[in-house]
Amino acid sequence: MKVLCSWFAEESELSIVRDALPAGTEVVSPPHQPYMSRFEVGHGDIVELARDADAIMGWVCPRSVMVEAEGMKALVWMHAGCDELDFDLLKSRGVQVANTRGGNATEVAEQAMVLMLGIAKRVAQRHQWVQEAHWQPIWHPDYIAAPMHGRTLAVVGLGEIGTRVAQRARAFEMRVIGIRRHPERGGEHVDEVHGIDALEEVLAEADYVVLAAPITRETDHMFDAGVIAAMKPGAYLINIARGNIIVEQALHEALTEGRIAGYAADVWWNYTESLPASYHYPIPSRTGLHKLPNVLCSGDQASNVTGVTERHVHMAAESLAAYARGEPMPRSIDLDLGY
Repeated sequence: MKVLCSWFAEESELSIVRDALPAGTEVVSPPHQPYMSRFEVGHGDIVELARDADAIMGWVCPRSVMVEAEGMKALVWMHAGCDELDFDLLKSRGVQVANTRGGNATEVAEQAMVLMLGIAKRVAQRHQWVQEAHWQPIWHPDYIAAPMHGRTLAVVGLGEIGTRVAQRARAFEMRVIGIRRHPERGGEHVDEVHGIDALEEVLAEADYVVLAAPITRETDHMFDAGVIAAMKPGAYLINIARGNIIVEQALHEALTEGRIAGYAADVWWNYTESLPASYHYPIPSRTGLHKLPNVLCSGDQASNVTGVTERHVHMAAESLAAYARGEPMPRSIDLDLGY
């Protein structure tokens, strides 16, 4: 079996893969380039290696490479979100697909709490005011922070990340309501669980809303003008899922008109299917939303934490080892659902 690691892998990363796979497995990658990130691999870097690969694992694999990798029967996508994959192509070829969901769940949940605290407590604004020696009146409505204790948090998406957000919110003594596709499955660390049909009803009572759902055909642009209008006046929206879950212009209007108090995000909009095309990190909002005073942002940095890369490599190698044994890969993807 030939396995392509489709990034500029370090020898230590390749060793993790080799150690997990059966003896005799050929593990290849493009030559290590220390000045290039693992997301910068292009068609020309890996297409020759991919043509006779039995399996591919990586953070990036251009569709043009997948088209030419006609022998590929297994793909391990080293992300939780799979919205960049061509499901129709993979399904037509019978490719088994797994991801590494959960590999960064704790770190992303921590980032959600950072963003929630940061926007509610005006951390960036207050830091700037101190640097500028700007006086901050006490208890003035334009300067006052929001509490979290005793407030209601709605977590949209109760997967690996959403569950960890709920767990941490409970430590702040918040009431937590979960929204998930299958409410009958319940959820840990939440006071209530509802289906997507109850979304607007839940939003009407939530002081904070964290988006942690995968982006699929069902969730793309789910937070449109109508859903945002259903949010409790003065609520905060935090997005650690995908930018395209939200209709950008509708959010901009809600923020500038003061209908919601603030927005914080580590994810931004994907403009690849519009003109001019651009990708979602670290591209800012076209509406200038990222410059608003009630917005706090980081650019796809939630996973930029010690140990996360190695964890993803171990998880991907584990899945490929199962494939090599003829077993179902852990964290397999339903190509019809997209996650």
